[in-house]
Amino acid sequence: MQLFDIILNFVGSLILVVFVLVGVAFLTLLERSILGYMQIRKGPNKVGFCGVVQPFSDAIKLFNKEQTFPMSSNYMPYYFSPIFSLFISLMCWLVAPFYAGMFIYNFGLLFFLSCTSLGVYTVMIAGWSSNSIYSLLGALRAVAQTISYEVSLALILMSFIFLSEGYSLVSFFLYQDYIWFIFLSFPLMIIWFASCLAETNRTPFDFAEGESELVSGFNVEYSSGGFALIFMSEYAGILFMSMLFVVIFLGCFINSMIFFIELGLVSFGFVWARGTLPRYRYDKLMYLAWKGFLPISLNYLIFFMGLKLLILSLLV
Repeated sequence: MQLFDIILNFVGSLILVVFVLVGVAFLTLLERSILGYMQIRKGPNKVGFCGVVQPFSDAIKLFNKEQTFPMSSNYMPYYFSPIFSLFISLMCWLVAPFYAGMFIYNFGLLFFLSCTSLGVYTVMIAGWSSNSIYSLLGALRAVAQTISYEVSLALILMSFIFLSEGYSLVSFFLYQDYIWFIFLSFPLMIIWFASCLAETNRTPFDFAEGESELVSGFNVEYSSGGFALIFMSEYAGILFMSMLFVVIFLGCFINSMIFFIELGLVSFGFVWARGTLPRYRYDKLMYLAWKGFLPISLNYLIFFMGLKLLILSLLV
């Protein structure tokens, strides 16, 4: 029986990873189509019916291209950092509370925070190992930005952990039966969404890939498969952050159709931000994290702690 459970978990995880990668492919198609219509032009619409096969043809093209290696690069870290980047992005998905006998961690949120913290190292190693000054500058920017916004993300999570009394994502579903957290803490929702944009290096916080300043940031020396893996890990992170947003603030059960509609709408918000907003200035980005989001998150955390203590004292 134990062997059967292990096999079931493994097969379930494999199916989950495959579907996440297919979701990543169609998210890129959605993004390119939306950006095309925002700029009054057609997106990809030639390959297959309405361009449906375009993401797969792009993937085949990227992985068939020649893999180049800078002569002065540190080969092993340079080669393996995109692989670990995608692996960590997919590992985060194991905390998704699917009711199919797979992994439902009691400390799922701690696992998520650990994985996102590890993601910083892959970016840093990718930028450093290629031995290019542009890559190194992009990596330093990305590391400072990611670490800064992880603090506000963790504090917001702690606020809701105090309310739901659990580190599992299932506790968020159960706690939001009557009222969603988005109504209790609308400012925290705005901060969470902005922090997710910064955490995934998306516009208007895409300083790791500042084309006008750093060519392409930490991945400037990557081509073909390495670039594709970094690209896929970024979009898998976007999908996961959208899923987490729906779980935390919109409290919809993961086995309902509404959950996936909400997830698609939040992912659309990421694309909408890219098509609408100009890039922020880097010093203002750090100022926003440490002097804007951090005090508000701390105040909300103290407020929720006091509220929980008040409720417990009234119950006693």
